Amino acid sequence: MIRQLIRSYVLLVAVAIALFTLPVAFTLTDQLRGDTQHSVEREAETMARLLGTGDSASCQALAQMAKAYPETVEVTATNGCAPEGLEAPADDAALTRALKDGEPTTDWGSEFIWGKNLVLTVPAHERAADGKIDEDKVVGAVRVVFSTDELTDRLWLIWGFRAALAVIVLAAAAIIGAFAARRLTAPLRQLNEMASKMSDGDLTARSPVTGPQETQTLARTLNQAGERLDTLIASQRIFVADASHQLRTPLTALRLSLDNIADGTDDEFVREDVEQATAEVVRMSRLVNGLLVLARAEAKVTAAEPLSLREVIGERLDVWRPAADERGVTITLRGSADGRLLVLASPGHLDQVLDNVLSNALEVSPDGATITVSVETRGDEVVLSVLDEGPGMSDAEKSRAFDRFWRGQGLTGKSGSGLGLAVVKQLVTDDNGTVALKDAPGGGLCVALTLRAARHGGG
Repeated sequence: MIRQLIRSYVLLVAVAIALFTLPVAFTLTDQLRGDTQHSVEREAETMARLLGTGDSASCQALAQMAKAYPETVEVTATNGCAPEGLEAPADDAALTRALKDGEPTTDWGSEFIWGKNLVLTVPAHERAADGKIDEDKVVGAVRVVFSTDELTDRLWLIWGFRAALAVIVLAAAAIIGAFAARRLTAPLRQLNEMASKMSDGDLTARSPVTGPQETQTLARTLNQAGERLDTLIASQRIFVADASHQLRTPLTALRLSLDNIADGTDDEFVREDVEQATAEVVRMSRLVNGLLVLARAEAKVTAAEPLSLREVIGERLDVWRPAADERGVTITLRGSADGRLLVLASPGHLDQVLDNVLSNALEVSPDGATITVSVETRGDEVVLSVLDEGPGMSDAEKSRAFDRFWRGQGLTGKSGSGLGLAVVKQLVTDDNGTVALKDAPGGGLCVALTLRAARHGGG
């Protein structure tokens, strides 16, 4: 937008310069041409009068005047006047017209401004002793060949000065236009900065109310929307915290009561019913915990930060390896997950995502299998993949895998709540990433997480 404003401003100034400068330059050029022609004609006519007199004194004066004149003078006469040192003009149409018709001829050498020389051919009419001129009798002709080099230099001076002035004015217009454009678009840049911060999770971002009235109105509206959104998110966080406490407490008390009932009865039928009820309570507690995790993921909006991918992966693998070793499952890491590789993610999001994905992979992997965690950089993105050797998923199952409470048929246990992948998708989406399910090359499932890469902090 700034470039468009600058171009428009410079174009407007260029049009104004063209409209006001070009006519003046053309007028000065015409004036220079007319003044020069008038001056040369005056000199040529003076010489023609001296030639028309025909006496020796006039001829001598003509010779002296021609020698003093800086330009080339050529003379032809039929009255016996032959000025010393002056050549006769070439016999051409202009000379014929002057001698026969008694009409002067002006030749600029070119139709475009002028050529190399200005050639004037002036007839010399016979002049009597009393000074009267016989217009019907032509006794000779005077030709002046005037070099236009000096005129060309002056022409370049006229146009060059205006061209240089135009360039200076346009440069000044560009500088002033850039300053004015940046000043005009400053409120828009502030609004864009605010929107960028809010998209990254900073709901406290606000824009200064500056600039034109329309921009101020827009800034107030966006600030009010940000405040309302911040209030709604804060209310949701409070609700999640309260619900976490209020739901867990009665479920824990119910389970303790069922345990007490089971310990205080010897009836096998009652004990069996209590164990079944306890299993349902445990299942309900697991569902509540999963729902609270998902609710926190939806409610918590924080700004993404550069995180070391190697450190996060290393911490989570250290946590999950003991559980994998109990079943003989091997967890391997491959790829370019070095310490300089940074990704943009909210604190805690990537940890929770890896926990859910590794938990699912470990649950579906047979004993002695291998879980592979790979890292691949693709320009501004980092692809983190977790591959297992489980039964995998069909295309229909992959299309539903991110639905809440949906559980696949290939799970080895019954402990899943069907919320793990839903939480993964929510957290990755909050960090402007994507998650996809693919078939692993050796069989099983590949969970591919695409994250935003961050610039290296140094080194």
